[in-house]
Amino acid sequence: MGERGAALRGAAEAPLILLDTNALLWLQQGHPRSRPLDRCAGRLYLSPASVLELQLLVEAGRLRLASRTRVTDLAKDERWLLDDPPAARWFERALAAGWTRDPFDRLLVAHAQLRGWRIATGDAEILEHNAGRCLEL
Repeated sequence: MGERGAALRGAAEAPLILLDTNALLWLQQGHPRSRPLDRCAGRLYLSPASVLELQLLVEAGRLRLASRTRVTDLAKDERWLLDDPPAARWFERALAAGWTRDPFDRLLVAHAQLRGWRIATGDAEILEHNAGRCLEL
């Protein structure tokens, strides 16, 4: 297979990364904290939990998106894929994250664990309780 085979093997071994909600916003806005993601050769994924969290933040007035931008537009960005984990297994995994009372942190960490992916985050609590399974931003 030569060079093409090596390239395919390399692509298959590239890390898969789940974006924390803040990581998604930083990446979308070009924030300096998203720079480690620029160097990441792996595929980026978005959790449905982040989509819901963003919508709730918009509705509560705690987040303003650019003019005419909707949360669903963020979910459809070409830079990442929206994943669809099996809900029963995902929520069962979230039950074990007793270190936080934030339901979205529980769901995001459980999502990453269920898939065997790293989570890109700047959240100190997630980083502390998930050492070695995060991409720190």
